[in-house]
Amino acid sequence: MTEAEERIWQQARTDNKALAALLQQHYPFLYKYMLKITMDRNLAEDLVQDTMLQAIENISAYEGRSKFSTWLIAIGTRLYMDAMRRKVRERKHQEAERLQALRSMKFMSAAAGGSWPEAMEALAELDYDIRVPIMLKHYYGYTVDEIAEWMNIPAGTVKSRMHNGLKKLRKELSANGSEA
Repeated sequence: MTEAEERIWQQARTDNKALAALLQQHYPFLYKYMLKITMDRNLAEDLVQDTMLQAIENISAYEGRSKFSTWLIAIGTRLYMDAMRRKVRERKHQEAERLQALRSMKFMSAAAGGSWPEAMEALAELDYDIRVPIMLKHYYGYTVDEIAEWMNIPAGTVKSRMHNGLKKLRKELSANGSEA
């Protein structure tokens, strides 16, 4: 660390305005880094904000052995890794909930004397963003435009998701020997 950087860092440890200026100076660099590793503008913005907050809260932990930007990147990278771990846990939890709901629906259908068609089983295996448009269009009769508005996506995207989803359903059902 140069003498000038040392002075700025020492001042930032005790002066909030100096710390704010230091963080503001490093914000563009940190944002570009986070954008490159996340490939998601919203997540990058959130992580930069969280990184800056942690830097403010833990400024006394910065010892000046490396560049300030390196310290910020270390904090940001840890936060990103934590976010990815959380996302994996959430996906596992959501999948467990989905499977439990599927088992429950099958049980309720059997208890009521009904059957659970293979088509419903195959439909349940599709991702949410593909399954929902198919259900809304083919089971409930909503228009593509209505579905697009509700899902906040273009009508063309709804159509392509339905097309690809129905294609997967046909393939799955024909592989199992059912009619699609």
